[in-house]
Amino acid sequence: MTDTVYVFARAPRLGTVKRRLAACIGAMAAMAFYRATLAATLRRLAADRRFRTVVAVTPDRARGPWRLGLPVVPQRGGDLGARMDRVARRHRGQRVAIVGADIPGLRASDVAAAFRRLRAAHACFGPAEDGGYWLVALGARRPARPFGGVRWSSPHALADTLANFGRRHVALLQTLRDVDTAADLMAVTGSFR
Repeated sequence: MTDTVYVFARAPRLGTVKRRLAACIGAMAAMAFYRATLAATLRRLAADRRFRTVVAVTPDRARGPWRLGLPVVPQRGGDLGARMDRVARRHRGQRVAIVGADIPGLRASDVAAAFRRLRAAHACFGPAEDGGYWLVALGARRPARPFGGVRWSSPHALADTLANFGRRHVALLQTLRDVDTAADLMAVTGSFR
């Protein structure tokens, strides 16, 4: 069975994406950044044939810039952990990865590396500089609740998730920066756009 990566995406609508970033650079600039990063991520991942790329969207019936012939599925309700768990359960007994849409440094080779790491590990994470993670890849053997009790949008998100894996072998990729604030944007682009 083909490995699958889900890109978690929010429909790029003014005032609904990158709100913390928008507070610093304005809603139009934040939306433009998000649209560009999402489009670039989808193009890079869709072009790689080592895995299948699917877009997981919110709101559930949203239309957006995912016109690359990619399958689109709704995220449905709940917190981020519930939404990621729902996607992962579609692939019981298979390898699956989930990435965000706000990581300018994400490359298809990163996703392929995560799937390679799953040959020897039960899970693989791409740590983010803020204490969260930009990628999670799960093998066939995983905890019943890999995302339970996680303090999302906090510096504890990765540590909380790793605690759910107990003694299972977990691999880590390079640390990347997701863009939530003007400081993050400055760090990855050198400007506020």
